[in-house]
Amino acid sequence: MKRALFIAALNILLLCSCKNSTEKVVEMASETANDMHKTTAPDSINIIPINHATMILAHKDVVIYVDPVGGTEAFAEQEKPNYILITDIHGDHFDVKTLQAMTLDSTILVVPKAVKVKLPELKVKNLVVMKNGDTKKFEDYAIEAIPMYNLRPEALKFHEKGRGNGYVLTLGGQRIYISGDTEDIPEMRQLKNIDIAFVCMNLPYTMTVESAASAVLDFKPNKVYPYHFRGTEGMSDVNQFKSLVKKENSDIEVVQLEWYK
Repeated sequence: MKRALFIAALNILLLCSCKNSTEKVVEMASETANDMHKTTAPDSINIIPINHATMILAHKDVVIYVDPVGGTEAFAEQEKPNYILITDIHGDHFDVKTLQAMTLDSTILVVPKAVKVKLPELKVKNLVVMKNGDTKKFEDYAIEAIPMYNLRPEALKFHEKGRGNGYVLTLGGQRIYISGDTEDIPEMRQLKNIDIAFVCMNLPYTMTVESAASAVLDFKPNKVYPYHFRGTEGMSDVNQFKSLVKKENSDIEVVQLEWYK
């Protein structure tokens, strides 16, 4: 009887030992898989919404300001820019006073020709003028200038074709589209391999949420951020935009950030 009890107890100990070993192996395999994912995942892009069309994109030591407006106080807590991109001449994208108040001697400024014409003399590291269709490779990233313009007859006066630039950046192994002020133009619908997209939607200046959603469903970015959605009648319905996109393609992630404080 004692012998039988001893053998039973020994078997229980062996089973527990095997179970613990198995759990340890599973845990180690899970940790290895997580490490592999961290290694193979795309580099993260830090996105900082400032206001409306103004944002900061950061990757490692690279800091890019897009359409900086609102005075230097809007950037008081931020790293200084290595690059500044400006899309168009309007005041919600191009603010001379903000640029003049910044220290830009280590900054490369990228602008369309229409903005260059209006620029005062600034002490910058370099001034690069790009037109629609141009591509440029910098030390830290590559950039393409994409058309941005209106299609509706009543809106043609706002953004004529060829004046401003949308941009596609290749940064941290990802392709990032910044629409600027535009409608759902063919050049947007034909974009390929976009990881992150910032898409405007406000009337009367750009487009409706329906048009923005339709274009996004055509070019299929992995992730889309609605931005620049304040118009003359208030805010566009970004929740409706999200619903329209998700209804047709649940693989596209719609991310809403706080653009208006």
